[in-house]
Amino acid sequence: MEGTFSNRSFKSLLVLLALNSYIYFSSAGRQIAPQTGTEFIKTSCSSTTYPKLCFDSLSTHASLIQTSPQLLAYAALNVTLSTAKSTSTMMVALSNSQGLKPREMEAMQDCVEELSDTIDELRNSIREMGHIKGSNFGLMINDIQTWVSAALTDESTCSDGFQGNNLNGNVKAAVRTKIVTIAHLTSNALALVNNYASLHG
Repeated sequence: MEGTFSNRSFKSLLVLLALNSYIYFSSAGRQIAPQTGTEFIKTSCSSTTYPKLCFDSLSTHASLIQTSPQLLAYAALNVTLSTAKSTSTMMVALSNSQGLKPREMEAMQDCVEELSDTIDELRNSIREMGHIKGSNFGLMINDIQTWVSAALTDESTCSDGFQGNNLNGNVKAAVRTKIVTIAHLTSNALALVNNYASLHG
């Protein structure tokens, strides 16, 4: 299944990036003070808008993230992408269900399109993060920040479509809860990307 493949490839890329990150920070003489991966994640997440969600979503990857700001941002983007994909699948199923009003159907279809854009933007940012290089760091990190910011905008647009009293309460609540979670994860990921970028300022 896609989830199994994603987890396997995610872990492989994290290990590869961990090695690259260690070599970079060692050669630059900027190794972070000894700290466990869990402590590092908790400290880093404290600077995000939603620190508890940040820590809860990333702490299971502590052994792979270790104390690498790059791996932390990379993991945050991957967790956000995974949540966006599962939510998109749920919404496609909902949009095909019986009994939706035309207004609900329209909002659902619009949201699926916005989530599709979000998924593309997160994939682009993850791909760029995985190939980031010192010589082009500024340009590449700017691209990543732009894509993640665009994903946030798309999520907000999706959520806006479910405002108003002419929507089924259960449908609206289910969708908005999922979209809000994705938006919060995206916001946290952007903060961690920004933190990583600041190390190279």
